[in-house]
Amino acid sequence: MKPRVLQLNPILIPAINDTLASLYTVHKYFEMAERDAWLREHGASIDAVITGGHTGISQAMLAQLPALKVVAVNGVGTDAVDLAYCRERGLPVTATLGALTEDVADLAIGLLIAACRNLCAGDRFVRDGQWPLHPQPNAIPLARRFSGMRVGIVGMGRVGRAVATRAAAFGCPIRYTDLRRMDDVPHGFVPTLVDLARESDALVLCAAADKAEGIVDAAVLEALGPRGFLVNVARGRLVNEADLTDALVARRIAGAGLDVFVDEPHVPLALRRSEHATLQAHRASATWETRTAMGRMVLESIAQALAGERPAMSLTT
Repeated sequence: MKPRVLQLNPILIPAINDTLASLYTVHKYFEMAERDAWLREHGASIDAVITGGHTGISQAMLAQLPALKVVAVNGVGTDAVDLAYCRERGLPVTATLGALTEDVADLAIGLLIAACRNLCAGDRFVRDGQWPLHPQPNAIPLARRFSGMRVGIVGMGRVGRAVATRAAAFGCPIRYTDLRRMDDVPHGFVPTLVDLARESDALVLCAAADKAEGIVDAAVLEALGPRGFLVNVARGRLVNEADLTDALVARRIAGAGLDVFVDEPHVPLALRRSEHATLQAHRASATWETRTAMGRMVLESIAQALAGERPAMSLTT
């Protein structure tokens, strides 16, 4: 009999799904109508769980899976998993650490360039047929050059370093803030977020900071200033969205590029209506290459755990 896997989120790569189906009996929880009843009847037979960083898995569900040998998170976020409970239980929780780095950094720079150069507004101007109606050069306001901007990075982990490498290639001076100074990083360390914002033309949020909330508030945005840009490819809740919206409307900052939000998929109307916000639907890792790599890491974690080994990507064992 094949081991049984409970899948809480879909995986978008057909080859990964085919491999899962060939090796395991996969139960797609996200497609079930009577989830609670199914879990009560079949939970004791589940060997592995696949979930996403945003979905995680509750302690109540974990308690209904006594035979569980691994929780494989198809992502890097683990704040929706009770890691302390899993450690007490000796249950491996794995994540696809490292697989997302390059794509997330690419999108961070893409969002920053799009915000600086008004790419979305220019796209709409052409698509809506406004160019023939308004051919004069000043029909679209002048944009801001990205090359050479002072870039402040919040969180100098894998993604932060990858963003720094890309920004440096554009001639951007780099400074950063983190919990501590990194001895192996050549860029300037700024101890406080407000001071980093004050010394930056663009502030890029890359910190995992699972427990932090609302650290980018009115004071930070005021320090960033009316020519400053905010980019968030980290966690939505790192930003006080009400303060950000106020700053955009009042033009206290120049613009924002956002891939993550506090209450996904619900984005505040004022942000959606803002001409100065460039928005994405939490898609920093949404490429064939990265999602395939993530899926393979999930497969490896499950195989290692079910073979009685400690998964290489375990965060709890």
